[in-house]
Amino acid sequence: MSTPWGPGRLASLSPAWQVRVRAGLAIVAINVLGAGGTFLLTILVVPLPVVYDANQVWRNALLFVLLLPGILLYAAAGARWAITDALAWLSERRRPFPDEQRNLLAIPRRTFLLHALAWALACIIFGGFNAAYDARLGFVVATITALSGLVAASVAYLVTERLLRPVIRNALRRGVPERLSVRTVAARTMFAWLLGTGVPLLGLAIIGVNALLDSVLVSVRQLAVTMFVLGLMTLLIGGATTYLAARATSDPVRTLRASFAAVSHGDFGQTVAVDDATEIGLLQAGYNTMVTGLRERERLRDLFGRHVGGEVARTALEGLEGTVQLGGEARRVAILFVDIIGVGEIAHDRAPADVVRLLNRFLEIVVEVVHEHGGWINKFEDDGVLAIWGAPTAVDAMEAQALRAARVMAGRLRSEITELDAGIGVSAGTAVAGNVGAAQRYEYTVIGDPVNEAARLTDLAKHRRGRVAANAEMLAAAGDEADHWRERRAVELRGRGTTTRLATPLS
Repeated sequence: MSTPWGPGRLASLSPAWQVRVRAGLAIVAINVLGAGGTFLLTILVVPLPVVYDANQVWRNALLFVLLLPGILLYAAAGARWAITDALAWLSERRRPFPDEQRNLLAIPRRTFLLHALAWALACIIFGGFNAAYDARLGFVVATITALSGLVAASVAYLVTERLLRPVIRNALRRGVPERLSVRTVAARTMFAWLLGTGVPLLGLAIIGVNALLDSVLVSVRQLAVTMFVLGLMTLLIGGATTYLAARATSDPVRTLRASFAAVSHGDFGQTVAVDDATEIGLLQAGYNTMVTGLRERERLRDLFGRHVGGEVARTALEGLEGTVQLGGEARRVAILFVDIIGVGEIAHDRAPADVVRLLNRFLEIVVEVVHEHGGWINKFEDDGVLAIWGAPTAVDAMEAQALRAARVMAGRLRSEITELDAGIGVSAGTAVAGNVGAAQRYEYTVIGDPVNEAARLTDLAKHRRGRVAANAEMLAAAGDEADHWRERRAVELRGRGTTTRLATPLS
C-alpha cells in the first residue's frame, strides 16, 4: 500500500506538480534538519556564556510555534515566486518563452535568496529574543542561526539545481535564450566549498576566539565535544555539498565526452541535452550547433558526391582551402561510355513509371560496377553514362580497371536486365580535366580525344555481338586483364581521320 506521496502517487501527477512536490519535500527536509541542528548545537554542543535553563528552552520553542503560521505563509509565497511562476509553460504543455527559460534557470538562485532571507529574519528574531535574557547568549544564538542558515541555503541551492535538471533539459531543448546571465563553474565550486565547509570552520574559529576571551566558562571537555561535533559536521556537510557541486559539473562533461566519441566515429546524429545554467550550458549549446553544422556539411558532401562523384567532392572540399578554381589540367585518363540501345521505343511502349524503374535498375548496375573498379560517374547524358578513371586523382592500373569494369558490366546487364540493351566503349589517353563553366555555375568534366573515341566505340559496340568495344592499345598496360580480350582488325571510327585498333572481350 503506497503512502500519500509514494512513488505511485507522485508518478500520477503532472510534470509541473512533480517538480513542485519534489522540490517542496527537499526544502522542507533541509530546513527541518537545519532548525533541529541549530537547536541541538545551541543547547548541547556550543559553549554558552550563561546557564541555558529549561524555561528558556521552552520559551524559544513557544516562539517558534507562534511564528509557524507566518513561516508557512512565507514559504507558500516564496515557492510561488521562485518555482510555480517559472513552471507555467510546463503546466500548459507548451514551449517556454525566453523569459520563462531565464526564470527557470534562476530558480536555484531564488531558492537561495529565500532561504537566506528567512534565516536572516530567524537570526534577528531569536538573537534578539535571547539577548533580552542575556546579551552574550543572544549573540551566540544569532551566530549559530546565521551559520546554520547559510549551510541550509547552500544545500537548498545545490539540491534544487540538481532536481531541476530534467526540466531544464526540456526547456532548453530548442536553444538557449539571449541575454542569459551565466554563472561560472569556479563560482559554483567555491560557493559549495564556502557554504558547506567554510562556514562550519568559521563557526569553529568563533568558538575558539570566544574560549580565549572567556576561558573560565569553557571547560576543556566541553570545548573538545564542540570541536568533535562541528568537525564531523564539516566532513559530512562539506563532503555532501562538494559532491553535489562536482556531480553538477562532471555529469554534463561525461555526456559531452561520450557524444564527442560517437561523432568522431561518424555518428553525426548526436546531440546533448542543455541542462546546466553555468558556462557548461553554453558549451552544450555550442556543441549542438557544431554537430548540426557537421551534419549539414556531411549531407552536402554526400549530395555533392552523388552529383559529381565522391572523389571530385573530396578534392573540392579539401583542396585550396575550399576555393574551387575554374580551368583544367592535362591528365592521362581512362574513359568508359555506356549508351542504351533503342530507349525511345522503350519509352513509347511502356508506362512512364515502368520506364523510370527500368532505367534506375540499369543505372544502378552501371554505377555499382564503376565504383567497384575504382572509377566514378562523371555525368548521365540522356540515355548514356560517362565514367572516368585517373581524374581528378590518379588510379592504379586504370586501364585494367576500366577494361574489367566494361567486361563485368556487359555480363551483368545481359543477365540481370533483359529488357534493355546497351553499347559500351572504352578508351584511354591524355585529356583536359577540370572545372568548366562560370563562377556561378560550373561542373567538373574531361574534354579530349579519349572521350570522343569512347563515344564512337560505343556506337560501334551497338552493332557487335558482345556490345563492348575498346581501344586495343590499352591492353599493353592492362596486365592479366589483357588475357580476357582479343584484338580485332583496325577500324576507322566516324569523324576520325585515323584508324583505331579494336579489342573486344573473349566471351
